[in-house]
Amino acid sequence: MKKETSFSTKGNITDLGPLVINRILPNRYARKVGPFVFLDYVAPTIKEVINTNGMGAHPHRGIATLTYILQGEVEHFDSAGHTGKIYSGGTQWMKAGNGIVHDENFNYDSQTNSKMIQGFQFWINLPAKNKAESPAHIAIQADEVPRKVLPNTAGWIKVILGNYEELSSKIPNYSEQFLYHIHLEAGKHFSINLTDKIEAAAFLTTQNAILNDAEFQAGEFIEFGRKAEEIEIKNTSQIALDVLLFGGEEYTEAIVAEGPFVMNSKQEIVQAYRDFYDGKYGQINIDK
Repeated sequence: MKKETSFSTKGNITDLGPLVINRILPNRYARKVGPFVFLDYVAPTIKEVINTNGMGAHPHRGIATLTYILQGEVEHFDSAGHTGKIYSGGTQWMKAGNGIVHDENFNYDSQTNSKMIQGFQFWINLPAKNKAESPAHIAIQADEVPRKVLPNTAGWIKVILGNYEELSSKIPNYSEQFLYHIHLEAGKHFSINLTDKIEAAAFLTTQNAILNDAEFQAGEFIEFGRKAEEIEIKNTSQIALDVLLFGGEEYTEAIVAEGPFVMNSKQEIVQAYRDFYDGKYGQINIDK
């Protein structure tokens, strides 16, 4: 049996300097999908100038951020002293834990001839017990991302987060969660079965696709029902397509989100702001 579609929607588009940002999650239908409470899609665009000054340092608490860059490079630096730079196909994960200030540079990939930028940033809500932990950071280059060729030369699947068959991401799991990048060649299809009560959604990047016998457009976010059933992806076009499939077990603790903080109560949000303004998250010290 194939999963039913709960709803589909397109995000809200805004400009951030030269970048076109599509805010996918939260939306008018959903506040979260499993542990995922936020998703911005950086739509394909040309960036002519290298930025080294950051996009604006800001705090986080109670979440992990995950940046997946399809094309381009991302430099990370934070108040815990972590730094890292990833290139096209790489991933950066930062556990904000009990509070951190971070900044990023989004640039074109200096290792290639392309000036195209395209990528994603997710916020992953941490369980209450992990919100009090110290910050951490992991940078994963493209060749370190677990990848598997699909049967019948249908394409490939990358495991950005979680597990798929024998593949496992280096990023820690604090609950059952997954983020897959599925690349399907023209005329091919792929099916995956998810267990009961798992929340799941898909996002289409630049191509239309058939999901469980219904066609959806590029730029659409599609959420599925929670029964243990199948998701089938078909590519009926003449060129390859890319789909992000993500989700996990339901987050059952209370969620209170305000600005860059995601906590479990209003009192914790107030404390998060108080600690930030008291300087307890530290500051970024980078020698440029």
